[in-house]
Amino acid sequence: MARQHTRPVYFSETGSMQGYLADPLSLPETDLQELVHNHPDALPIAEIDPAFSGAISICREMNTPAGPIDNFLVTPSGLPVLVECKLWRNPQARREVVGQVLDYAKELARWTSADIEREAGRRGVPSVIDRVREYEPEVDEAAFNDTLTNSLGRGRCLLLIVGDGVREGVEAIFEHLADQGALHFSFGLVEMPVFELPNGARLATPRIIARTAVNVREVIQLPEGYRLKLDGSDNDQSADPETQAVGEDRQAFWRSFLQKLNLDDPEQPVPRASRQGFLKFTLPAPGGSAWITVYRDVTKGEVGLFLSFTRDSIGQRAAEKVADQAGQEILQDLGGDTFAKDRHDTRTFADKKHFGMLSDPAVQERALTWLAVRTNDFVNVLRPAVRSAILDIEEGEV
Repeated sequence: MARQHTRPVYFSETGSMQGYLADPLSLPETDLQELVHNHPDALPIAEIDPAFSGAISICREMNTPAGPIDNFLVTPSGLPVLVECKLWRNPQARREVVGQVLDYAKELARWTSADIEREAGRRGVPSVIDRVREYEPEVDEAAFNDTLTNSLGRGRCLLLIVGDGVREGVEAIFEHLADQGALHFSFGLVEMPVFELPNGARLATPRIIARTAVNVREVIQLPEGYRLKLDGSDNDQSADPETQAVGEDRQAFWRSFLQKLNLDDPEQPVPRASRQGFLKFTLPAPGGSAWITVYRDVTKGEVGLFLSFTRDSIGQRAAEKVADQAGQEILQDLGGDTFAKDRHDTRTFADKKHFGMLSDPAVQERALTWLAVRTNDFVNVLRPAVRSAILDIEEGEV
C-alpha cells in the first residue's frame, strides 16, 4: 500500500512537549492529543476525504459510553471527525485500536447535536456553535445542528488513527477495518512524527499510511410510476454555468418551500434548502434508514413525496410493517389513496400532483402550498407510525 507524504506543518510556540521532540518515538499520547487539538491543520484531512476539510477542534477526551474520544473535531457544515492517538510501540494498542474507534462511531450514532453540546460543555467548551463561528462566523446554527445530528445518526464521520511512528504490522489495521462490512464513514491511518528544530520550533511531518475511499450512497426506492432526476451536487464547484443555474433555481424553490412549511411535530428535523431536486425528512429509524422524500419534477410540472428507506434495513422493515397494518385511520389521516409500490414490489406511501409550468410564479405558489400541507400530513402520520413499528421490531428481537 503506497504511503503518501503530505504538507509538513511548522509551528513555533513552546509547550509541554519541550524536551521530547528530538526523538518522536518518545512523544507521549497526551502531547500528541495536544498537538492535534492546537493544530488540526496538521492532519492531512483533505487528502483523506475532502468533505471533512476545515475541521475545527472542539475538545479533547470527550466522554462516551465506549470511552473518551481523544480529539473531537467538526467541520463548519456539521460533519464530525474523531481522532484516536496511539503510540505504535504498544502492541496492545495495535490490536485494540480498530475496535475502539468503531465503538466510538457506534455510540455516536445514537447521539444528537445536543449530546455533543453537553459532553463538550463538560470538557470546558461553553458552546460548540460559538467555537465553530470563531473560524466561520456565517455558519447557520439550525442548519449546523441538523447536519451534525443527521451525520451522527447515519454514521457519516471521519475516523482517524494518528500515531507517532509506524511499526511492522500496523498497516494490517486497515485490512482488518475493511472486513467490517459496508462502511458509512471514512477512515485514515496517519503517521505524525514531530521534530524539534535547532531554533526551538517544531515540525510535524504527517504522512498517510492507509485510508478508505468510502463513497456514501443512499439508495432511494421510488414507487412505481415515480421518477426522480438527480443531476447536480451541492459541492460541485466546477459545474458549468448552466448546471450552476439549475442548482440555484432548485435551492431557491426549496427555500420558498421551507418558508411556507409549518410542521405540527416539533421534533421533526427540517433539512436545509438543497441544490438537488429533492429534500429528505428523516424519520426515527436507526441509522437514518427511513425518511420522507419530497421532490419536484420540472419536466412533468409536478411535485410529490413518498416514504423512502434503505433497502434491507430496519427502516424498510418498519415501512413494510406500517403499510401492512395500515388501517382506515391512517389512510384517512393521509387523505386519499396514498398506497404505492416501489420497483421491488414493496408497498409504501406516496402522493403527487401535477400543476403545470412550475416556473410560473402563480403555479409555483400553488404547488408549494400543496406540498407544504402534504409534507405536514405525512410527517404527522408516518413519523409516529414508523417509531412505533421500530419499537415493535426491536422488542421482538430481544
